[in-house]
Amino acid sequence: MTISAQPEVLLAKSLKPGAKELSLEKHLRDTEQAAVEIFRLDGRWGQNWCHFFKLYSAEAQARFLLNLRVAALLHDIGKANEDFYRAVTAPQLVPQMLRHEHLSALLLCLPGVRHWLAHNTALDLDVITGAVLSHHLKASLDKKSGWGWCQPRRLGKVLRLYLQHPEINSTLERIRETAALPEIPKMPNSPWSNQSPWAEAWETGVKAARYFGREIRSNKERLSLLLAVKAGVIAADAAASGLVREGHSIGEWIGGVVHAPAIGSEDIADAILNPRAEQVAKRTGRCFEFRPFQEQAARQGSRVMLLAACAAGKTLAAWKWAEAQAKRRKIGKVIFLYPTRGTATEGFRDYVGWATEADAALVHGTSRYELEAMAANPSEATEGKSFEKLTEDRERLFALGLWSRRYFSATVDQFLGFIEHNYTALCLLPLLADSAVIIDEVHSFDRRMFDSLIAFLRNFDVPVLCMTATLACGRREELLGAGLKLYLASEDADLRKQESHPRYSLVPVSGVDDAVGRAVTAYRNGERVLWVVNTVKRCQAIAQLLGDELKIGVLTYHSRFRLLDRQRVHAATVAAFQQKDAPAVAVSTQVYEMSLDLDADVLVSEVAPVSSLVQRFGRANRHLARGPDFRARLHTYQPESALPYSKEELQVAVAFLNQLGTGDVNQRVMAEMLERHSVNEPQADGSARFLESGYFATRGAFRDAEEYTLPCVLTSDLAEVKARLNARKAYDGFVVGVPQKFVLKDETRDWLPKYLGIANGDLYDRDRGFLTE
Repeated sequence: MTISAQPEVLLAKSLKPGAKELSLEKHLRDTEQAAVEIFRLDGRWGQNWCHFFKLYSAEAQARFLLNLRVAALLHDIGKANEDFYRAVTAPQLVPQMLRHEHLSALLLCLPGVRHWLAHNTALDLDVITGAVLSHHLKASLDKKSGWGWCQPRRLGKVLRLYLQHPEINSTLERIRETAALPEIPKMPNSPWSNQSPWAEAWETGVKAARYFGREIRSNKERLSLLLAVKAGVIAADAAASGLVREGHSIGEWIGGVVHAPAIGSEDIADAILNPRAEQVAKRTGRCFEFRPFQEQAARQGSRVMLLAACAAGKTLAAWKWAEAQAKRRKIGKVIFLYPTRGTATEGFRDYVGWATEADAALVHGTSRYELEAMAANPSEATEGKSFEKLTEDRERLFALGLWSRRYFSATVDQFLGFIEHNYTALCLLPLLADSAVIIDEVHSFDRRMFDSLIAFLRNFDVPVLCMTATLACGRREELLGAGLKLYLASEDADLRKQESHPRYSLVPVSGVDDAVGRAVTAYRNGERVLWVVNTVKRCQAIAQLLGDELKIGVLTYHSRFRLLDRQRVHAATVAAFQQKDAPAVAVSTQVYEMSLDLDADVLVSEVAPVSSLVQRFGRANRHLARGPDFRARLHTYQPESALPYSKEELQVAVAFLNQLGTGDVNQRVMAEMLERHSVNEPQADGSARFLESGYFATRGAFRDAEEYTLPCVLTSDLAEVKARLNARKAYDGFVVGVPQKFVLKDETRDWLPKYLGIANGDLYDRDRGFLTE
């Protein structure tokens, strides 16, 4: 198809059956309107956004909003080209020659445009160009990356542009009015090619990008402006696109959602703290009172590192802290971040779920499925509530569907992933800037996650509470160096007494055979036995050994279950270890180290890194349920190989165990010894793609890469998954992580999402998970 004449209307989006056409000019105006409405400087979101990026002065804030408005009006102007018009009116498989945002930024590098914008010294041309070029997170200087700036994506020498179109002139007039500029410049008549004036414009842009990249390493004020405008354009574009698509009035929707009243401290008490306190009182039969350390944690300020032993009550302390933040500053959200989907789901089930359906949100990769399962098996907090609207809003409005929520339980990636250019996290960034943030189990973060956390703490201004039971000295010092104030819960006399009480008796064993004998004897004596190993393969093998010896089905829990089976095994295991009247036995991998309220009488563990061992031990005699004289027995032994850990980590752990010796042990001693037995890690350098990319943006990894497993659907589940996809129902329950070598190479299904592989269903057992032997 050849476009022989300039179209009457330039389109911003594809024409879908029954949908109203959206002109390019209208979309650019909508995006500017969304930017102004969301980030208006007399509103809480605008002020918190500026503070988040450390733009504190009135002058800096006014400059931010002006540059954001201009960038919003220019971000898609490169869609005025023949390829894009063809793509949205008669879609073909032939790729467009140039990405539209690459063209938008190229226009900003024309001498006439640069000279025109330079008339207003409050406009930062580099900031605007960077925001325009990177708003789809697909821009790089590297030609080999696939997103090289203005690198043609198909053969062709020229691309016709529609820069003389009335919509383009009208948009430039709008910029002139907004920024008080002189008469708009004349745009080139020539098509894009690698000749003049486009070759010179690109060279100008590349030189400017390199200089600007060096400049923002030392000029933090310009860096802050760049980041605020970059992220602001993405949020405004998402809002304009989503709201118009769903038929919402931009002004009315933003007015009702974005500019809703701030959270008051009484709101947090009514929504979360009081219902949770009533639940605890009902369960214990005693009037509920906050512990002194929980009250004291709330008085520590806006940037805190809380260290408190397992089962001390950290989560309630965190909500008390959030309550205090709502008294100190205007916030609209409380965001509780966890390292795993399982812990985030538990946080929702036990705390966030107490809030109303309109205010509570669970946010992670399989949250839709978890909410469906929760409806069938609700907790006390979620009983009688339906969270269907949360799912519907997210499907229709993407991340905007979460903007109205007030209380979040989420995986840390969902919000902090913005620092590595995660698009969803960038769309949620206005919520993060308007919140008090609680980050749990920071000891468990892999190195990349921890580096990102340090970069976040150093560069952005928002109330943050980090917490865990155990933390190596090096990491503690890094967090304190990033601006957190240390609060040790053990400063509270009652808690110090509790931590000093001997809960455990350490009894090392010679190996698996010795441990099996002790576990079998304990089970037959009516005790609850939890065995934790470092790999899935050994977890399955030991569960089989115990099952054969005891002639029972041993609970087995690890990461290679379908989610629907993992939920079932999880619930069964928690129930088995929350009661004390019947014997129980379970074998698990590291998934039980965090935030799970298990209470074992006997804990068997392979040697693991010290912080992991302390977390595992915290799942034994957790609540002193068998009285103050009872000691849980801790049996440790060397694994057959160090993996997935390093030999150095296990050597340090052995030294830790040797110094603990045998006999009675308490949590306080373990915490003190943890400080002396830590593996040296490289210090975080504070780097992150969001902070360093300048003009450009491509997505990075927030976590250390998992190289060995891929999400798969079993051959035995393909028909069910296809039926669910066709019915637009959640299929997450049928996804399982499978080692790469077991992914079927000759099995493909065009209807499956691209990220999913296929694995042999004959290798799966609903009670043991995916079997590699």
